[in-house]
Amino acid sequence: MEKRNLKIWVPVIGLDGFRKEQTAGREELLFNELHGERLIETPHKHDFFIINLFHKASGVHTIDSIDYRIKDHQVHILFPGQMHKWHIYADTVAYQLMIERPLFEHFAPFFRFSFTNYQNHPVIDLTADSFAQLLYEFESVKQELKRENSLIPLISARAGVIAAIVSREAESAFTEFKVYQSVPRLAKFNMLIDEFFREQKMVAFYAEKLNISANYLNILCKKHLKISATQLIHQRINIEAKRLLQSSERSIKEIAFELGFADQAYFSNFFKLQIGTSPSDFRDNLQAGETSSLLRGK
Repeated sequence: MEKRNLKIWVPVIGLDGFRKEQTAGREELLFNELHGERLIETPHKHDFFIINLFHKASGVHTIDSIDYRIKDHQVHILFPGQMHKWHIYADTVAYQLMIERPLFEHFAPFFRFSFTNYQNHPVIDLTADSFAQLLYEFESVKQELKRENSLIPLISARAGVIAAIVSREAESAFTEFKVYQSVPRLAKFNMLIDEFFREQKMVAFYAEKLNISANYLNILCKKHLKISATQLIHQRINIEAKRLLQSSERSIKEIAFELGFADQAYFSNFFKLQIGTSPSDFRDNLQAGETSSLLRGK
């Protein structure tokens, strides 16, 4: 029987919640500057896309329950639905672009890899040159937003440049991105997983889409990613399962059906085999931690 213990509601904050603090903005996009200490103790989610550019910075940014050290010359990316909290220490200087989904979709193709890749690596260290380029583009977006009749096509073009620079730096920093750049079939496989993992969990489906055999797809994955094609599909399911268990008040049965499992027991067995604990225990442990955090904040 599924446990129904205390639930920790994870708020979803829209763009309108930040308009009073904006440095510049319009309906589709806000630009914010962060100076000094900022503390968010309770995790929350956004229904829009965020790019944070840290200039002079220190602290801890927790994204989907993973702690990342905040440092000078970093970019932090948050996609809609990701949970985060942070403690930004004093003397920090940072800049934010908060972008609604319709505008994000215009320049999203300039993120050259699967969105899951960026969600798995949301914090990217920048070279001095790349930071300078991004800072210039951020400043250009801010200045355009301050114009009385700001131009969305120009802002979107600037955002596309930002996405391209971030993608280049991610490719340089993480082996996973290098592999997907050098082996286009694996990049396409990863994007297909993002699209179909809820409905399709068999390697043969993806191999057919790629016009190759399941065996060859498995060989490519093992050679370049050091895991099987099935494991790559399972990793994507695990990411979404943990995110739903962390941030959703839906029952485990409802989550199982959303992820394409025939019943709760099948999902629970799959999750325990992959993660090492049952979905209910995973959620209980998270809730216990969040309760302690809330009590400390009183």
